[in-house]
Amino acid sequence: MMNNEMASALKIGLFGIGLDTYWPQFEGLKDRLEGQLDIVEKRLSAIHPDIVNAGLVDSADKAFEAGKLFKKADVDVIFLYVSTYALSATVLPVVQRAKVPVVILNLSPDNAIDYEAFNAMNDRTRMTGEWLAYCSACPVPELANVFNRVGIRFHQITGMLHDDPECWNEIKEWVEAARVASIMSYNRMGCMGHYYSGMLDIYSDLTLQYACFGGHIELLEVEELAALRKQVNTAEVQARLALFAEVFDVQPDCAEEELQKAAITSLALDKLVELHQLGSMAYYYKGTGNPENEEAISSIILGNSLLTARGIPVAGEYEIKNAQAMKIMDAFGAGGSFTEYYAMDFAADVVLMGHDGPGHIAIAEGKTKVRPLGVYHGKVGKGLSVEMSVKNGPVTLLSVVEQKGGRLMLLVAEAEAVAGPILQIGNTNSRYRFAIGARNFVNKWNSYGPAHHCAIGVGHISSKIEKLGQLLNMDVVKVC
Repeated sequence: MMNNEMASALKIGLFGIGLDTYWPQFEGLKDRLEGQLDIVEKRLSAIHPDIVNAGLVDSADKAFEAGKLFKKADVDVIFLYVSTYALSATVLPVVQRAKVPVVILNLSPDNAIDYEAFNAMNDRTRMTGEWLAYCSACPVPELANVFNRVGIRFHQITGMLHDDPECWNEIKEWVEAARVASIMSYNRMGCMGHYYSGMLDIYSDLTLQYACFGGHIELLEVEELAALRKQVNTAEVQARLALFAEVFDVQPDCAEEELQKAAITSLALDKLVELHQLGSMAYYYKGTGNPENEEAISSIILGNSLLTARGIPVAGEYEIKNAQAMKIMDAFGAGGSFTEYYAMDFAADVVLMGHDGPGHIAIAEGKTKVRPLGVYHGKVGKGLSVEMSVKNGPVTLLSVVEQKGGRLMLLVAEAEAVAGPILQIGNTNSRYRFAIGARNFVNKWNSYGPAHHCAIGVGHISSKIEKLGQLLNMDVVKVC
């Protein structure tokens, strides 16, 4: 199965709850609640189509059947629609067997009971049945108590079935977070080359990445990329050069020879990605003593930028943690460009941030420029690089932080990308303004000990990242 097909494999389990004792007592109550469950299914299906609906669970026997169904279907998350009171003993077997996170939907059918009409019924049995159709909040403390005591991870949404956009936006964010968690669990990340010697904050425990995100990490040799470059034909190169001219703003001082090298490497990268079914990549290589390897690495930036723009983010300097952060941002549809501090602008109260190497050209402000560099600072070789700024407007910063004690956490901040002068040095770089000010942002962000790289994407999506963290059982810290 190809990586992008696996990434769409999210399955959502859905069930409603009730108490079978009620049905002979209160005519029409069961049908009414099942109708509301149908509404929940339709609205969830509009957000994500792959729903496994176990129906209204109202007894222990049905609970075990529902748990078996969800386990067999391999659902990633369960939405539990609470329509009326139900015994926790008829709920626990469902979620305990499935062993996935649970989102409790405490949704009232309307904004309030019609008290006047209710009290005018003059039939206390009918009145009780009507009340039971509104008492979704009643069993939630019981469920929360039991889930906590047995170690079931759960999250709550309290709102209304109808006319509650805030509530349904929250549900949508949970679905999006579950989809991203699924993408990460199937993602194949390639790690090509080796760490930048001495850059200690970049070094990472790969098994810890598996533990938190799942997926697969393929360790790759630069020699493989160099060998694939030899398989590229002239027609392919001409087509890739035409793509460069279409996608990039290639500056007139870019040598044709360097463009040819970049086109060959870009095509070889595509073959490498296809061969290993990669969904992201981290790379770095000194290239010393091997001209073929050095040429492959020094001509890699344009190809990596194209990969990043089509959903296969590439992080330089073998920054595996940041390749994960970039993939998360891209999976949320926000982009995720490879970034570090460049300079402080105290006059404008902004932080300049960017990086050499690949950029996320799909979230660039205007066309990305290609410039020739006579030297790659801190690295061997020379060649072509990209210069871009992230689109002006709201942005989110994300860092996957490896903490003391062997845990990962997600560090998040929201900001604005603003217009203004940038450093025209053939690197990605942008100006970011933070609500707490540049000085406070830098101090607070640094205090959590992230590596010096982060991923920046468009839009304010911290609430989605917070939900992803809860699904993955990872701490999330929002700086601003």
